[in-house]
Amino acid sequence: MPTKTPTQSDFPSNLTVTITLPPSSTSTPTPNILLLLHGIGDSAAGFTSFGRALRLPETTIITIQAPAPLPFDLGGFHWGDDLSFDSRTGALDMDAGFSRSTALLTNEIIRQVLVEKCGYQLREIMILGFGQGGMVGLAAARELGSAAGKENQDRISGALAGVISIGAPYALSGTRSGAKNRSPVLLVAGRDSEAVSDGAVRRTKDVFEFVEVSRYARKGDGMPSNRDEMLPVMQFFARRLRSRQGVPEGSVEIG
Repeated sequence: MPTKTPTQSDFPSNLTVTITLPPSSTSTPTPNILLLLHGIGDSAAGFTSFGRALRLPETTIITIQAPAPLPFDLGGFHWGDDLSFDSRTGALDMDAGFSRSTALLTNEIIRQVLVEKCGYQLREIMILGFGQGGMVGLAAARELGSAAGKENQDRISGALAGVISIGAPYALSGTRSGAKNRSPVLLVAGRDSEAVSDGAVRRTKDVFEFVEVSRYARKGDGMPSNRDEMLPVMQFFARRLRSRQGVPEGSVEIG
């Protein structure tokens, strides 16, 4: 099946997404899809500016808004099955269970839209999530890989191009049984991060076979704020994103 560029009409009408095409966009579908998943209290509109600033070549960036609005007129959205508060800090707890959001991401977005409607393969799809969005991205990658090898599942199950999770490990609430997932993972966090602790890194490595960790020189698990903090992310992109430059038209990939 030939690939086609995703459009707003391909996605469920109840889902808010923004689509950012690469700087030198042509009518040819890009060889890569990057899904951006925002953190608690943000929105697709708020995270889209980050996607535009990336200016990734040959990559269509799709920013997805979490399905559940925050209560009490707090503004923004969240990915959790429920809302819970950290008893120590009083802040919203990132790890709130992700069964609904995982099903949304794996089935309605990746399998039904990107794979079945648009013709992409899983290894051409990457996820970058911040905070709670990173936890959802890791949960989705694990779910997609869990059915690998089943009959007639090759196109819709297996390893993604990669997952970048900024400020969040694999969730405590997530399933850890079965073979390790082969989607490459980059965890980005601040120095002495409480969320991405040594134990949380070990938990993530219990689920994923290939896990890199990059820590800021500063404390805090926010988004990268300078070139040095962004460099490991861009290096991961460079290793994992595909390029058609220099490939003759009509060439067929083998393997």
